[in-house]
Amino acid sequence: MWDFNFSTAFGLMRKTAPFLIFRIAVYFGIAMAYVLVTGTGAGIGYGVGGFGDEDFRVSATAWGGAIGLGATAGVIYLMREYLLYVVKAGHIAVMVEALDGRELPKGKGQISYAKTIITDRFGEASVLFAVDQLIKGVIKAITGLVQGLLSILPIPGLDKIMAIVRAYLRLAVGLIDEVILAHGIRTRSENPYASAKEALVLYGQNAKPMMKNAAWLTLFTWGLSIIVFLIMLAPAAAIVYVMPGAWSAGGMVFALLFAWAVKVAVIEPFAIACLLQAFFKVTDGQAPNPEWEAKIDNASAKFQALGEKAKTWVTGGAEAKM
Repeated sequence: MWDFNFSTAFGLMRKTAPFLIFRIAVYFGIAMAYVLVTGTGAGIGYGVGGFGDEDFRVSATAWGGAIGLGATAGVIYLMREYLLYVVKAGHIAVMVEALDGRELPKGKGQISYAKTIITDRFGEASVLFAVDQLIKGVIKAITGLVQGLLSILPIPGLDKIMAIVRAYLRLAVGLIDEVILAHGIRTRSENPYASAKEALVLYGQNAKPMMKNAAWLTLFTWGLSIIVFLIMLAPAAAIVYVMPGAWSAGGMVFALLFAWAVKVAVIEPFAIACLLQAFFKVTDGQAPNPEWEAKIDNASAKFQALGEKAKTWVTGGAEAKM
């Protein structure tokens, strides 16, 4: 049914517990920042609303909360390279090490160890971010190729079915980019663009089993996330209750934020631990298939860009001058 083992994934979570705790602290810190800044914005809006009638106060409170929420989202957007570099890629690095049977440092030393691995492979955060963005674009193209093969089947009503399948596959491949990054970490590649290119071809030639594994894990992650969201509605409503003006939209927004924090801090790394097993298992002993490389090259300009970047990469974390 799938190519991973839940007990192995739990074992990886246990072995990387220091990093998991770090991840929880980061993402719940972000969620709390949203709550505090949004609450402050709503409070300021409530105070300003005192200069008008009740309708004006309600409107000012809502606008204050919305501005606070938007401002925090803007800061988090600017931090996205750091989050990918230190948190997501770092956790992948120690999970790969644990999967390969290497001993991991204890406590906070595990975080420094992961950062060293990522720095050796990618250099600066901007490089990792650029590689990740190219990978995401290529994955979309590979998903389109697989969908195209399915769409030519002479099945009545297949177009409507494929619309649902496409939507689900877009969701299911959401974590694949992090698995592609793991290939470069595992192979100790000195060229992050070349290793990403190689891993994408391996993914392409094994797209169907990998999508099957990703599809099962998507059901698992989103099912758990919905349960967490429902559980978080009560504490979120309590926070809104003590906010000035009882910002009506806050309960739903804060519940979503807390559920998101649980999803990215705990549920997603577990899913990645499963996908890593699947990718390493289905690609074991394989070499990139030139036919698939040609298919992807024709279908994706970003895959071509990966190739160009790989050619200009210089060992030591720099790109050659053209």
